[in-house]
Amino acid sequence: MRLATMVQVFFIIYCFEAGFLLLIAPWSPMWDRTVMQISIPALRMLFLHPTLRGGFTGFGLVHVVWGFHDLAALLLRRSPPGGDAGA
Repeated sequence: MRLATMVQVFFIIYCFEAGFLLLIAPWSPMWDRTVMQISIPALRMLFLHPTLRGGFTGFGLVHVVWGFHDLAALLLRRSPPGGDAGA
């Protein structure tokens, strides 16, 4: 496996992991417990606001779509069996 391909595979894995975390985490009880520890009330309320949570979720969706895009590009980039020996 070439280094460039390996880096692309790791990037795809990162996109899926970060994407799914950002899709789920803002709506979980863990998010509420963590945000409640912020000592600045205005900042705490900002992170608990549904619009900001939706922004994090949208950013996660972008990561998942990007991961699928790169995965499709990686799979379609494969050369056909036999290579280009006839050219």
